[in-house]
Amino acid sequence: MTILRTLAAAAAATLVLALPAQAFDTSARAAFVLDQKTGTVLLDKNADQALPPASMSKLMTLYMAFEAIEEGQLGLEERLPVSSHAASYGGSTMFLDTTDRVQVEDLLRGIVVLSGNDACAVIAEALSPDGTERGFAQMMTRRAQQLGLTNSVFKNSNGWPAEGHVMSVRDLALLARHLIEDFPEFYPMFAEQRFEFDGRAPANVSNRNPLLGLGIGADGLKTGHTQAAGYGLVGSAVQGDRRVIFAISGLETNAARAEESEAIVNWAFRQFAEKTITEAGVRVAEADVFLGAEDTVGLVAAEDLTMLVPVLTGAPLEAEVVYTGPLEAPIAEGQRLAELIIRPEGLPEHRVPLVAETAVDGAGFVNRVMTVAGVLLRRFGPSPQDVM
Repeated sequence: MTILRTLAAAAAATLVLALPAQAFDTSARAAFVLDQKTGTVLLDKNADQALPPASMSKLMTLYMAFEAIEEGQLGLEERLPVSSHAASYGGSTMFLDTTDRVQVEDLLRGIVVLSGNDACAVIAEALSPDGTERGFAQMMTRRAQQLGLTNSVFKNSNGWPAEGHVMSVRDLALLARHLIEDFPEFYPMFAEQRFEFDGRAPANVSNRNPLLGLGIGADGLKTGHTQAAGYGLVGSAVQGDRRVIFAISGLETNAARAEESEAIVNWAFRQFAEKTITEAGVRVAEADVFLGAEDTVGLVAAEDLTMLVPVLTGAPLEAEVVYTGPLEAPIAEGQRLAELIIRPEGLPEHRVPLVAETAVDGAGFVNRVMTVAGVLLRRFGPSPQDVM
């Protein structure tokens, strides 16, 4: 049978944590906020809805470019030609023309800082298996699926409006996490606020990320805007040893995007904090033992348990220990026996394996016989009413 036991009083004292943080009321059409270190999802609004990502999909082109550089398929100092197709793009560009041969490093900054549609197409055609942007977009879709981005389909390299070119905000945030963790040598590009390419575009030299330079730890990643997508941002910020990653989409104005993004960062850092729930080896609960030298065994976490919780102190954290019991001896020290389930209100539940605090030998022959006899007597013996 499955036995659910609440934590012992001594253990519960270490788990008196917080009242739920006030949920963030976002006006974005879709939003997703992730604490990088713990993987805790702080906000999920239409997070898996496939939506037009606009220029935020350039993050996938950048991921594939960084990957190609690491694998030796592309060099930072390599110069790439500009096709008539790449030069034909409007919107935000580096103002490239077909006479150019542009260094890869400049193209990368042109995408990150200037959001160059033409720069994306140049990279795409260089890496495409058939030399076309369409072929590269198919590669993007396949690679995205491999990365676990299940709601992403690409029709081009830059987010130019196209039927069926979609990403979810969850996918965008997870992609940002991959960029941060997989390519730490390239990630500082996303914090650069200006890039002047060959003096061509004096009106397009500034990073559009509204959070950079505000002193809130923002260091990336990418804005996006089209009429269909509205205003969006994939952002990240670091304060202390915490990093928050978020993606929002569908804001009505540039100002609304800036205000919403800053508010999300402030909320995520102020309303939540990392706490040590229990330390390795500290008894959390105890479980009944059948046919053992001891009647119970202590249950402990094998590792320190740290998780993100709301910062306001208040009601105890809801938690329970689950195991199938009674547990049959012998039991080895460190043997996995149970699971601690923690349910912070307003956050996803957290499951932690619990192991035996000490070894429990099997009972001797006489004790085993007496134990079994006692069980049989209780199960099949006369009831008190029969004895009377």
